This record gives sequence, C-alpha cells and structure tokens, in this order.
Amino acid sequence: MTRLLRPACAAGALTLLLAGCQLFPSGGPGQHTIHAGAALTVPVSQPYQGTWTVTALPVWATVSKTSGTGDVAFTLTVNRGAGVPVNATATGLTGTLSLTWKGRDGRMGVTTWPISALNYRLSGQVTSSATVQGTQVQVRSAAPVTTTATARGVIVTYRDSPSGLQAQSRGTMPAERALSTLRAGGITVGRAAPLGARSALLRVAATEAAIATLKADPQVLSVTENAVLRPQATLAAPVVPTDQFAPLQWTYRLVGYPAVWRDMATTPYTRPVTVAVIDSGVRYDHPDLQGRLWRSGEGALDVLEAVVDTAGTGNGDGDGPDTDPTDPLTPGRTLGSHGTHVTGIIAARWGDNGATPGCTSCSTTGVIGAVNTANVKVLPIRAIDAEGSTDVAQVAVSVRYAAGLPVVLGGKTYTSPHAAEVINLSLGGEISAATAQPMCDAISEAVAAGSLVVVAAGNGYNETPYYPAACEGAVAVGAVTLSGASAPRRATYSNAYPQVQLSAPGGADYFQTPTYYNGATWDPQGDGSPEPFVDSVLSTGWDYTKNLPNYEVESGTSQAAPQVSALAALLLSKGITTTAAATLERLKATATDLGEVGRDRAFGVGMINAAAALGAPAVSDTLGLRLQDDRGRAVQPPLDAMGRFTAYVGEGTFRVIAGRDRDGNGVYGETSEPRVERQAILGPDATTADVGELTPQ
Repeated sequence: MTRLLRPACAAGALTLLLAGCQLFPSGGPGQHTIHAGAALTVPVSQPYQGTWTVTALPVWATVSKTSGTGDVAFTLTVNRGAGVPVNATATGLTGTLSLTWKGRDGRMGVTTWPISALNYRLSGQVTSSATVQGTQVQVRSAAPVTTTATARGVIVTYRDSPSGLQAQSRGTMPAERALSTLRAGGITVGRAAPLGARSALLRVAATEAAIATLKADPQVLSVTENAVLRPQATLAAPVVPTDQFAPLQWTYRLVGYPAVWRDMATTPYTRPVTVAVIDSGVRYDHPDLQGRLWRSGEGALDVLEAVVDTAGTGNGDGDGPDTDPTDPLTPGRTLGSHGTHVTGIIAARWGDNGATPGCTSCSTTGVIGAVNTANVKVLPIRAIDAEGSTDVAQVAVSVRYAAGLPVVLGGKTYTSPHAAEVINLSLGGEISAATAQPMCDAISEAVAAGSLVVVAAGNGYNETPYYPAACEGAVAVGAVTLSGASAPRRATYSNAYPQVQLSAPGGADYFQTPTYYNGATWDPQGDGSPEPFVDSVLSTGWDYTKNLPNYEVESGTSQAAPQVSALAALLLSKGITTTAAATLERLKATATDLGEVGRDRAFGVGMINAAAALGAPAVSDTLGLRLQDDRGRAVQPPLDAMGRFTAYVGEGTFRVIAGRDRDGNGVYGETSEPRVERQAILGPDATTADVGELTPQ
C-alpha cells in the first residue's frame, strides 16, 4: 500500500506554518534586539530562509560572519573603547546593525536591528590643597612683592625642659610667663599663644622693647622676631611667539616648549650644534630659513647622480653631486618641499623676516621653529629626488657624510666641515633587514663617529618594521596626535614595532581621520569666516606652482622625527649633555610614558618632554587627571568641584594619573611634575572600579 507523505506545514495549518517552519511572509529576517550587557561577545541567531549580508555596524562592534544562507547566525564582539566618547560620560553604547537580504521568492530588502552594550564604571577623586583644574579655574603667577616685610610680634623660648614645664602650674607656662614679664615692663601685649612646651608667640607692636625685656629673664633661651614670609613658588610667564602662524603650531605646546623658550631668555644655549637633515633638499630662498642653514661651501651637499635610476629619470636639477642641495622646480611639479617642511620644524626663524620679493601677500613673520635663539644650524643633504624617491645607497652615503666621514661621489671626495651631532632621516620603507644592511652599516659608523641618528618609524598603518628606523643604533620615532583628552594618542598611521624608542607629535591622519582638538582657528579664504584648524603639523613649505614660499600642513612620522632631533640639539647646545649616548638617555628618562607602563611598541618609552629634558622653569601649576588604557586610548571625564570623577569606559587596563601641569601643555603628572598613579582593570568580570583618593606628591 502506498502511503502519501505531506509537508509538515500543510497549507491549512497557518499556525503550524509560522511556528514550525519559521518562514516569513515579508521575505526578510524578523525583528531582533541585541543587548550585549557587560559581555564582550554575544551569540546572535535568527531563523531565516534566504541569503543575508551584514552591511552596517557601529564602529564599536564586529561580527564573526558577515554573510550567509539560511539562519542568520554570528557572534557579535563589542569593542567599547572604540565607541566611548572623549568625556566618558555615556553609561552605554547604542547603534544599529543592518542586514541586506534576499528571500527564496526573490524579494529583497534591509532589516535593521538595534544593538546596545553597557560601559564599565571607573571612579575616583583628585585632591590637593590647590583648586582642581576646570573651565573656571585660572592660574595666577605670583606678582612681585613691593611692601616692606615687618615682624608680627616676637617668639620666646625658655630654657626649661618640656617635662619641667609640664610639672609647673598654669601660671608659669611659656605664654603666661612671657605675658607676665612684658606687662611688668609696661609693654602692651595684644595676644599670647603657646607654640610648644617651651615657646610662645606674643603679638606686640613694640618689638624691640619686648625682645629686650624678655632677654633680661635668665630663664629665656632666645627671643626672635616673628618674621613675615611670602610664597616662593612663583611662576615664570610662558613665551608666546608673535609670528603670524605660530598659534597654529600646537605641537610645540604639547611637548612644553613655551617653558623652554622662557628658559632661553635667561640661560645661554650657546654651544654650536649642527643637525643634518637628509631629505629632498631645501629652499634656501624661504624667508623663514634665512641664516639657519649651512650653505654651499659650508658643508651642504646634493648626493644624487644626474640620472637616478635605470629608467633614465633625472634627479630634478639636471646635474650630478654638488654642493647645492636646493629642492628644485621641475616641469609640472606642484607638491611642496618635504625637506623644507622638516627643516622648518627644527629651525624656522622667529620674528620679522622682511618682505618677500615678488609676493606682496606673503607673510613677513610666518612660523617658528623649536630651537628659537639657540646656536643650532641645519646642514641640508639632498638624497631624495624631485619625484620623492631615494635608495639604500644614497641614504648610506648621506649618513656617512653627515657624520663627518669622507665619501666619494662622481670620483670626487667630499668631507663635511660641520660634522652633525644629530642626523635626521624622515624617510624609510618596508624592506627586509638584509636589504637595509648597507644603511644600517652606515648608521653604525655614524654612531661610532659621535652622531645621534633619528629616523621616522614609518607611516604604514601597521606593525611592520621600517628601515632605516629599525637599524641597530638608529632612534626610531613614532607619531602621536591630540586625542581631546590630556593624554595624546598614537597616530593611526604610525607603525608600531619593538624598535620604536620615542614618540613625538606628528599630527592626525589628515586624509582619513582628521581631528580638530588643538583649539585654533584660521581663515583660509580670508573672508572673515574662520574654521577649526586640523591637528596636523604646520611648517615652512614651497609653492612650486607659483614658485614662491608658503607654509604647509603635513602629518606623519616625518614630522615627528625632527621634533626629537630639535630637542636633542637643544640638550647639546645648553650643555646638559655632551655625547649622543647621554642625549638619548636624557630624552628617554624625561619622556612622558603613554599607553602601557614602560616601553611598548606603540610609543617606545613615551612622548618627548622638552620642558623636563631641558630643566625649564614652571610656567603653570594646575591640577588634573590623565586617564588612558594600555592600548593608548585616552578619555577625559569631568571633575566636579571636589575633584571627583566617574568615567564610563571599555574593557582594559587603565592608568589613572592625577598630577600637576607645570609646563603648560595640558598633560598632567609628567616626568618632574607631582603625580600619583593607580591602575584599574575592567571587563565583564569587573564592571566597576574605584581608585579612591589621588593626591599628587
């Protein structure tokens, strides 16, 4: 007998159809809400027959599977740190997940699911005798005292031992004894107060008479004026440059240069120092670089051959190696001069540069460089051609020459008369250690000759070592940028690897993720409509379209490296250090530790701190909080009037630092500044933490 089999979902059983087969007349997945709570991951499953693709997610969420056929199933992972706002006041995160789908019947559509997660709670209190930093707090420098100091009475000390006095009657205690003696001498006493077992303070106007009367008592050991004392923690005024575009140069403020420039006003930075910039050459005709460069005949050099590669590409200036490293104008060139930009970060002039011939609209003051009035000059060495390329051999030759070692170019021997104590290389590439070996050998020779070789770590957005930064003996420099909090963050492009030793401001990613935390505004159109200035590095440049000087914004480890080179030069010029090795140790010892405690691949030992390295005077004294996790993400929760804070953050190990800002850079508790640090670990198993009271010492 034949038995007919029917589908489990018969047409006449609608309830069974929907509950058992989970088909959706709409053709798409049903509505679903995903709430992760405090978890890091949450499984998501929704019955469906058709194809689906996850097409949109919040920045703080990822999924283990982005598309499939049949049931929608994946694991959602919450990365709270990516979604927490800078002020860390949001108790949770909310967003939507979008699914694009196509049913069996051919219908298509988009379904949106709400998703949410709870943040973790971190609290504490910053305390001090001073007012907590806030929007209404002002820092006041102590004004010179012009009033004449006068004594506020006298202090008398008796010979009696404390135990002897304690055994006496109340009438013979120090204050009563002194009061009785002075009244017997006809001296009026405003008030008498004990200062200890044998001493007393007496408020009297006739100070000299009171001293003489008390000294006549043989039981008196000493009588002194109650002298007036005044606060000694005066603050130096930070130097504020007046050059037209200096307010846009936030990088100098971040590492404490306003305090350093104040130091220069009273302390000589007179030892001559040469910084070699191995780059694309320089524009000698830029008004902001006049007098700051070694010129042709003084050591400047172009190492490039007339033809730089097998394709017959010229080096841009049409000749071979010579003593003119000018970054040339070539047909069709529009990009600015990289070497001029790097050089300006170190040594751009301060003050009036005068008029630029042929340019009535050009700024007469422009920008500033880090070294200011210090006796520091840049030695330009042109190793990058007009197309922006160089090679291992050209870099190796340049490094040797910069260090004062003889090199042979085109059959001619060149030796620099100004061997560089500091060599800056804002260049590099993702090549193997074996391929880079000739450059590494040259760096080893330069180090042996006494040079500090500073190299950009690379802009690869990854953790791959770039060379020559990763060469032994080189100082690889990563880039940081502003975060909106008091702790800078690693720039997204900055390569992170074990050889990175230091970090310095390199600016935000101008093209992909620009930020505007520096607070400055500018009017690019000149129409009276200011706009926020991007967190990138402004320095000297060249407009090859007009063939005139200009000022350009760039970001990268190329901009971070000269920040380190400039500070190294200032340490040598002031005489704080006298060797390359000592200079590097000073840079490391005074750096601001960011991210993980101690050295890490993202920041090295930390961001350079010019004020601490050079022993600059305090120019501010504010109290505040620095809060950053071990991945370098920073937040800035508000402090109430009592210094209490609550931050809603993601998972991780957090460094909670309360400290004072003495160099005016807005970063609290750096090297040489009062600080206290606590640590908190937050995650699904520890959703709250209170670090208690933090009082910087």
